[in-house]
Amino acid sequence: MLLSGGLDSATVAAWLQREGYSVIGLSIDYGQRHAVELQAAARIAAALDLDEHLVMRLDMRVFGASALTADIDVPKAGDASSDVDADIPVTYVPARNTIFLSLALGLAESRGAHDLGIGVNALDYSGYPDCRPDFVAKFAELANLATREGVEGRPIELHTPLLHLSKLEILQLAHELHVPVADTISCYDPSVSGTACGLCDACRLRLQAEAAYEEFQS
Repeated sequence: MLLSGGLDSATVAAWLQREGYSVIGLSIDYGQRHAVELQAAARIAAALDLDEHLVMRLDMRVFGASALTADIDVPKAGDASSDVDADIPVTYVPARNTIFLSLALGLAESRGAHDLGIGVNALDYSGYPDCRPDFVAKFAELANLATREGVEGRPIELHTPLLHLSKLEILQLAHELHVPVADTISCYDPSVSGTACGLCDACRLRLQAEAAYEEFQS
């Protein structure tokens, strides 16, 4: 399971556990400006009692070209209620999910595992091309073409239970699964102490979902 420290990946990890899987969390320290998410990932791994939690170093600042890995400002709206644009934003990290899933695939095959989990979402995905159903389907196909396990008839399955859920539905599922929501972080530009900025795309999607969830609960 690719465990970022955010709400989505934490929810998928808990979902996999409910489905009866033993979960190994893989977090990537890729030089992201929101490195506090790695601390959140460790908290989540402990709270969910994952079988194992690994942190892999991969410095994608060498690539740059993203507000998450280079000296580029993270776009922010004037208030938390603003809509998130559907265009591919500057916070997109080139080929990130392809790279991360490839690393998770290598780990899975080395451990004799046949299931990968990732918290991609096609509805509230901020325009990222590597969060779409087409991408998920093609990577699943690749996983079974490029591995010994797949070629020898032991297929690898890619689990994306949040793919077609809204952020509100994800939040509802997280609470249903007893995910430690307060320990997760969704901000692209948090303070060094982990305080969310409240105005980046990720923050606005989460804050809007939390407001809707509170209204739904009342």
